[in-house]
Amino acid sequence: MSTDFQQARVALGIRLRELRGRTSGRALAAQLGWTQSKVSKLETGRQTATPEDLRAWAEATGHPEAGEELLSRLQGLESRSRSWRRQLAAGHRPVQDTLTTEYERASVLYAWEGSMVVGPLQTADYARAIFESYSELHQSPRDTEAAVRARMERQRLLHDGRQAYHVVMWEAALYSRICRPGALAAQLDRLAGTIGLDTVHLGIVPFAARVPIPPGPGFWILDDRLVLVEDWHAELWLDDRDSLGVYQRVWERLAGAAVYGDAAHRLIARARAALDLA
Repeated sequence: MSTDFQQARVALGIRLRELRGRTSGRALAAQLGWTQSKVSKLETGRQTATPEDLRAWAEATGHPEAGEELLSRLQGLESRSRSWRRQLAAGHRPVQDTLTTEYERASVLYAWEGSMVVGPLQTADYARAIFESYSELHQSPRDTEAAVRARMERQRLLHDGRQAYHVVMWEAALYSRICRPGALAAQLDRLAGTIGLDTVHLGIVPFAARVPIPPGPGFWILDDRLVLVEDWHAELWLDDRDSLGVYQRVWERLAGAAVYGDAAHRLIARARAALDLA
């Protein structure tokens, strides 16, 4: 969990404590039908409130006018860290639609991915395996086919000529057996076919390359306004100057260790040849 996120959650908890006033935590918990530990965790920043929690808190403490303020604080907090539990409450399709909106606003997109092929370059079968694995992990509604269609529809942005994609991947992503061998072979063929596209500049960091910084989690930089970082529990949306600067420097260092063109094509071909398709 990011320090900024936790600080914002603690600040929200302090505000909740102010609104509670002289009412005891035990009495408030009883009034709301909650456990006392939930009240304590919300006030100390150890648990993230839901919008329903905040509305109920404002009403129960006699400050209904504070409801919008609390929701605004929560929105600001979640603009940085968006839990997968909440994002996937209705399945993967709404998440894909939100990403499409952000991608459409961008002119230049930079990506780093160390574990799998990035979404805009995925085949349908490969994307299907990804969505199914994450649905199982997060125990979210399975709308796999709708999510796959949304991801495939977004790939039109690769060909309309309005955007430039600068994608850097670790060689490990070429070998991740997250789908059946035949589907991975087709994915590698698709990836090789993107080399030479006017809108895609693909680099691959070889296993043997000296990297100036340890490869970390995958992320996207959209123009110079937004960074999207995926973690297991949440997706970070970062738009402050300091965070943007850090991720831009990370991307530049990893991109400097990558190979491109024919050299990248050879790495993909080597991974393709290593597949046992018998």
